[in-house]
Amino acid sequence: VQLQASGGGLVQAGGSLRLSCAGSGRSSGRSFSNNGMGWFRQAPRKEREFVAGINWRGGSTDYADSVKGRFTISRDNAKNTVDLQMNSLKPEDTAVYYCAVALSSFASRDRERYRYWGQGTQVTVSS
Repeated sequence: VQLQASGGGLVQAGGSLRLSCAGSGRSSGRSFSNNGMGWFRQAPRKEREFVAGINWRGGSTDYADSVKGRFTISRDNAKNTVDLQMNSLKPEDTAVYYCAVALSSFASRDRERYRYWGQGTQVTVSS
């Protein structure tokens, strides 16, 4: 499985960005469209942290408290993509954002529950 994240950039506080993660390949013999997906982020000198997750059907989502109400995760299994719409961005949202394929059909806040990771895309929010 290969994941390609895109859409990062520099934006002013209060602005918006939309990240997209495109996947190819299969996980354990199945299309990864049957797997939960997650977005994580890592700021300098900090641990990689959970941002948002979505189950394989897209019917269940989960968000970190810090982004709830501002970020929206979605997926298109036909296109093998998962997106993260980020609104009302804050300087503390600055980080490298990673998409990942979960081990199961459900997303998790635990990064150890993810098998495949994208290369990351930089998001910088200026004050």
